Amino acid sequence: MSRLGGNHQRRPVAWRFAARWALLTGPREKSLAPPTSTRFRAITRSSDVSNSRPRLVTSLIVRQTLRMLFRDGRVPMEARPLFAESHRPKVYPRKSKCSCGTRQRPLFSSLTVRLSHAIRLRMAAMACSPVPRQPMTKSSASLTICSGIGFFISTTGKVLLLSAVVLGIPLAGCGDHVPDEVLRMGLATAPRNLDPRFATDATSERINRLLYRRLVEFDTASRPVPALATWEQPAPTRYRFTLGEHGRVFSDGSRLDAEDVKATYVSILDPAGASPHRALLSIIRDIRTDGPDRVEFRLSAPDPLFPGYLGIGILPAALIQDGHGFQRAPVGSGPFRFLDWPETGRLRLERRHDRRRLELLVVKDPNVRVMKLLRGEIHLLQNDLAPELWDYLRGRPEVQVREIGGANFSYLGFNLQDPVTGLLPVRRAIAHAIDRQAILRFLFRDGGRLAAAMFPPEHWAGTAGLAGYAHDPVRAEALLAAAGFGPERPLRLVYKTSSDPFRVRLATVIQAQLARVGIRVEVRSYDWGTFYGDIKAGRFQLYSLSWVGIRTPDIFRYVFHSASVPPQGANRGRYRSLRADRIIETARAEQDLERQAARYRELQALLLEELPYIPLWYQDQICAYRNGIEGYRLAPDGNYDGLVEVELRSGAAGPRTVHRRMR
Repeated sequence: MSRLGGNHQRRPVAWRFAARWALLTGPREKSLAPPTSTRFRAITRSSDVSNSRPRLVTSLIVRQTLRMLFRDGRVPMEARPLFAESHRPKVYPRKSKCSCGTRQRPLFSSLTVRLSHAIRLRMAAMACSPVPRQPMTKSSASLTICSGIGFFISTTGKVLLLSAVVLGIPLAGCGDHVPDEVLRMGLATAPRNLDPRFATDATSERINRLLYRRLVEFDTASRPVPALATWEQPAPTRYRFTLGEHGRVFSDGSRLDAEDVKATYVSILDPAGASPHRALLSIIRDIRTDGPDRVEFRLSAPDPLFPGYLGIGILPAALIQDGHGFQRAPVGSGPFRFLDWPETGRLRLERRHDRRRLELLVVKDPNVRVMKLLRGEIHLLQNDLAPELWDYLRGRPEVQVREIGGANFSYLGFNLQDPVTGLLPVRRAIAHAIDRQAILRFLFRDGGRLAAAMFPPEHWAGTAGLAGYAHDPVRAEALLAAAGFGPERPLRLVYKTSSDPFRVRLATVIQAQLARVGIRVEVRSYDWGTFYGDIKAGRFQLYSLSWVGIRTPDIFRYVFHSASVPPQGANRGRYRSLRADRIIETARAEQDLERQAARYRELQALLLEELPYIPLWYQDQICAYRNGIEGYRLAPDGNYDGLVEVELRSGAAGPRTVHRRMR
C-alpha cells in the first residue's frame, strides 16, 4: 500500500511539485526519493492537519523541501524549533480573503510557515555573517495563495493546489494574464501626501518630483542651479526670479506664472496651514510679482543660501484658493500627470511627453516584490531589498542590477528627554558598542560607506576630517559603569523600527551587538504609519531612520534647533543646545559661503560630540529592472527622476493580472 493512502498517483504529483520547488529554491538533487531519516520526521510532523493522509502529503513536501534547502540533509540546530510540533502558528479562519478579494478555504499555515522559515534560513546561510534569527511575527505568517507562497491541501487528502509566484505557476482562478504596455514600478511603502507643501516622507517627495516643477534644482555638489527660473540679487535681502519657458503648463492645461509661485509660498507661510517648511521659510518678509514672469522675495535678513530653500513644487494659485485637495489629487507642471489613485497601494501616472503610463505598486514584502519582478508583473524596483535578494537577482538572466554610491544618511536616533538615553555617557557607550564596519561588510555586503556627519565629504559643507566612534566594547562597558549600569543593574532599552524584514534584521543585529556590552534591547517593529507617527510624537527611546535627498545646510535648523520640535520642525529627539542654536543662527547670517561652510563643519563636529544622532552610513543606491527596460538612471539620493526618460521596449511588458472571482 502506498504511504499516501493507497493511491499511487498522489506520490508522483507531490514529488513533481517538490521538484519544481527545488529548481528555484535549493540545490538540485539527483534523486527525489522521500527522505526517511528520523531527523526529518521529527521536525515535520503536521500538528494542525486532522486527516492522516493530508498529514502524510504535508510531511512529504516539507521533508523534501528541507532536503533540498540544506545540502547535506541536516537541518541546523537553530532551524529545528521553527519546525517542531510545539510551534503552532495561528490557523487562518475559514473563508478568509486573499489579496485579490477571492474567498479562500482554510490554509494549513504550519506548512507554509515552516517552508518560509526554511527559505529564510537558506538565504541567511548564503550571507557571509551569522544573522540572529527573527522571532515569529504575525506578518511573517500571513502567507496567502495570491501573494507569496500558497499551499492548499483539502481535508479529503487530495492535493488541489500547490502554487506560488516563485514557482512560476499561473494562479488559475485568481487571475488571467493580459499583456499591456504600462510601465510598473514596485515600491516598499506607499506615498502619504502628494502635496509638496506638506509631504515629509521619502516616497511622497520622490513622487512629487515627478508631478511638480521647482524654481531651483541642485548640482552634484548640492549647490542650487536654475530650474523653472533664473535669479539675481539686487540687494542683500532681495532675490528676483525670472521664469523661463520650459515646464510652465500645469496638467489641467493652465499656464504657470508668477502668481502661482507667490500663492504657493504664501500658503506655506500661512500659520493655519501648518506646513513643515514654514520655519525654514520664515525669513521671507514679503513676496511681490512684476508681470506673469517675474517674482521677488524680500527677506527679513540676508541669507546667501536662500535660493536653495525654494525647492518646493509650484501649485496653481486658483486651486489653492479653492482649497483643492492636492494630497490625493495633485495638479502640477512636472513631467508626469496624475491619473488616479484607486487604492492605497496603486498610483497611476502618465508621462506627458509621450503619454507612457506608469503604475507605482506597493508590495511591502520584499520577497513578493522580487517574485513579481521575475514574473514580469512589475518591471522595475529600487532599494529596500535584503542583500541576498540582490545577489539572487544578479544571477537571473532576465534581470539587470545597477548600483551607485549613495548620499542618503542613516542614523540611530535618541530621545533626549528620556532619563536613560538623555545621558551622554549612555549614548557614547552605544556608539562604541555598535560595529558599523561589520554591519556594512556582512549585512549590507559592502553596499555603503561609514558616515560621521549628515553630509558626505563631497558636499560643499561636508566634513572630510571627521571620524566616527570606533568599535570599542571595553570603552563602552566603562562608560556604562560610569553611568551606573552593570551586570547587577543592566541597561534596558526599547528600539523601535519599521516592520520591513531587512530593517527588523538590522535592528536584531544591533540588539545582539549591544547585548555583548550588557545592554538589553527590546526590538519593537510596527507598520510604517504607526512607527513614523511614534517617532514624530517622541514616543521612543531608540530608533533608526535615514535622511533622504538633503541638499542644503538648512537641514540643521530643521532637525537640531531648539525651536524645531515637531510640528515646527523635525527635532524629534528634543535636542536642545544653546551652543548648537548659536552656531546655526550665526551660520545662517554669514554672507560668505566659505565662512558659512566652516560654521556648519563646526556644528557637525559638535553634533558628533553630543550625539543626538549616531551617524551610521551612507547606503548605496541600487535598482533592478527587466531586460526590456532601457535608459533608467539612478540618482545618489534615490529619487525617481530616471522614470522621465526610461523606455519600455515594445513587447517586453510582462503579464498583467486581471482579478476575477473564483468559481
